[in-house]
Amino acid sequence: MATSGKDFRLESDLIGERQISNEHLYGVQTLRGIENFNISNFHLCDYPLFVHGLAWTKEAAAIANHRLGLLTDQQKDAIVQACHELLEGKHHQHFPVDMIQGGAGTTTNMNANEVICNRALEIMGHEKGEFKYLSPNDHVNGSQSTNDAYPTAIHLGLYASHLKLRPHFIQLIEALEKKSKEFAHVVKMGRTQLQDAVPMTLGQTFGGFASILRHEIANLDYAAHQFLAINMGATAIGTGISSEPEYAGYCTEAMAKITGWDITLTEDLVGATSDTSEMVGYSSALRRIAIKVNKICNDLRLLSSGPRCGLGEINLPAMQPGSSIMPGKVNPVIPEVMSQVCYKVMGNDLCITMAGDASQMELNAMEPVMAQCCFESIDLLINGFDTLRTLCIDGITANEDKCRDNVRNSIGIVTALNPIIGYKNSTKIAKEALETGRGVYDLIIEHGILSKEDLDTVLAPENMIKPVRLGIKAKK
Repeated sequence: MATSGKDFRLESDLIGERQISNEHLYGVQTLRGIENFNISNFHLCDYPLFVHGLAWTKEAAAIANHRLGLLTDQQKDAIVQACHELLEGKHHQHFPVDMIQGGAGTTTNMNANEVICNRALEIMGHEKGEFKYLSPNDHVNGSQSTNDAYPTAIHLGLYASHLKLRPHFIQLIEALEKKSKEFAHVVKMGRTQLQDAVPMTLGQTFGGFASILRHEIANLDYAAHQFLAINMGATAIGTGISSEPEYAGYCTEAMAKITGWDITLTEDLVGATSDTSEMVGYSSALRRIAIKVNKICNDLRLLSSGPRCGLGEINLPAMQPGSSIMPGKVNPVIPEVMSQVCYKVMGNDLCITMAGDASQMELNAMEPVMAQCCFESIDLLINGFDTLRTLCIDGITANEDKCRDNVRNSIGIVTALNPIIGYKNSTKIAKEALETGRGVYDLIIEHGILSKEDLDTVLAPENMIKPVRLGIKAKK
């Protein structure tokens, strides 16, 4: 119920009456949420795809309710138009509620109901708050509860966010694959446990980076596909109370048509209403990616360490001075910031896991923080992937001489000789090289174990980076 003045209107709810500025499309329940949940700097309007998810949900519900005769043509058309305006990016400033809130998302759901209702009233030629013509609860929220509309909107918003994330992830993988081809001829030492191991190419290093990420695409897609199962029609606890028998099917059908996605109704509405495993699963997929990207960033920092007293096998683009006191110092700031993004995603995943574990009886009241963490992780990774790719990966160059010298001077190349000269000879040469500081190459020739020609063949780059059959035997 509402009465209007020139600059404000008076709205009432269970708690009492409040003045609402006529500048706002939201109403009394949103206002209470703003006052009660001044918690974080994360607001609903900061996540436009979540607002889109709410718009898709309310539009589908209106279409289903109209089909059941619960809305007039005018009411349905006005709600649909208001939802389309939200999808066009309009009115998002009227979604100021904190993403982290009590009430299992009721504040967010009512924010959407009130904004859509008041905008629809304007479309119908009425004033905001004239709820006798269209009500946020009876009409916009008709046949719904927060407990099915809110998780459905989250699912749709996160699936849209996944579709936005995916190409940025693929572009990062492709940038690494490009470097793999560019550095295919550069032989370097591989390392295990930070100790010299056996030769490889720098191209193989970057190819390995790309492959461990490319394997995650299918896993991420699978996790995202789970969002397309919705629980609309569950209403309060999954029993469908206050909705008509055909509503769930009609709403799901409308939502699939609106979005163009393969949306289905979950098999058991009671179970689904208290289950948040879709967010848990998708966040876990993001965490796996974050762990792998962080490994890559750690390796980039190690490989570029120096420039004179470290490994120095690659050069990262110089982005900014690295010290306020040490002239000439340049830090690997882009891998560093990407690692911090990864840590944040891992932390968000822990929060989502704990909140997912908090389900009690027929509902999980902790969905708001789960949604915030999921949306935030996606946004962070999109920005992080682009930053890592454009400001770091694309500009990496190889120190070919340094890589070649490391191989030539390494004791690790004796492993390539092991099948030919035997473990005993290999150990003898390795030990002498360590004790004298001399190179493996010179010691093999000096001891007459292989001819120079055979040794050069064994140690040719193309013969040390893959399985080969050379047919060479040691002289002794």
